[in-house]
Amino acid sequence: MNKLLIVGTVAFDAIETPFGKTDKILGGAATYIGLASSFFNVDAGIVSVVGEDFPKEYLDLLENKDVNIEGVEVVKGGKTFFWSGKYHNDLNSRDTLVTELNVLADFNPVVPEAYKNADVVLLGNLHPLVQTAVLNQLTEKPKLIVLDTMNFWMDNTWDELMEVIKRVDVITINDEEARQLSGEYSLVKAAEKIHEMGPKYVVIKKGEHGALLFHKKEVFFAPALPLEEVFDPTGAGDTFAGGFAGYIAQSENISFHNMKNGIIYGSNLASFCVEQFGTKRMEDLKREDVNTRLKQFKALTQFEIELDE
Repeated sequence: MNKLLIVGTVAFDAIETPFGKTDKILGGAATYIGLASSFFNVDAGIVSVVGEDFPKEYLDLLENKDVNIEGVEVVKGGKTFFWSGKYHNDLNSRDTLVTELNVLADFNPVVPEAYKNADVVLLGNLHPLVQTAVLNQLTEKPKLIVLDTMNFWMDNTWDELMEVIKRVDVITINDEEARQLSGEYSLVKAAEKIHEMGPKYVVIKKGEHGALLFHKKEVFFAPALPLEEVFDPTGAGDTFAGGFAGYIAQSENISFHNMKNGIIYGSNLASFCVEQFGTKRMEDLKREDVNTRLKQFKALTQFEIELDE
């Protein structure tokens, strides 16, 4: 079984959308990535940090999904990272109301020995120095390194971000972030610029409008499945990344053609994530539901056309 090393936040979220609001609930990039990866035949382990206030039942949930939590540090007397946000009516934009770094402020990641030779590494959205510290602990070069980042790190840690971007194979960012990172409005030109920074593959997420995969001059587009109900987009991008990386780790095939399938698997899982607040839908999701929706994705994108010679 191939190893997938996941680095990211395990946290509390409080969310408000036009459809309701929550108190503190389970969140964090690594949580969503771990739950998504549990649908694949991989040995997934998380490196993260929480405070003493973090409920054991949340850690048990991850373990019950066969996600290894040996690398999740519990800081005695510490408080867990907390984020609160409010989404606008279109659900594509949001306002951050509260960010409390807490134990994340002094986080020094420690990769468990068993995952220092991971086949695939997914660096979730964190400070670039934390991402770099994880790469420096690996004893073997992974078959694939995937990086997720955001505009906050572009604004505040540009030099450190450029250093870690040089070392990765795949970067996943949204369209706004791709434009900021590259200085190009056209996403095709943006991808070309980002390729020059290091990544061989560029994945640009467009929320409800799907995702693009770029590799040299090759481009693939996967639509998002039209959904009857969307309650909460929090974690959808992380779920997408977890599905993508989980599929690639399981399949052992690192090629542009196979990454197309990874994009579809990631989009498929993300379509479930948004249907309920927080991680709830991913916690209860059944494999048969995933397979049924994969068939819907196939029907949505498959067509035959006769071309005149």
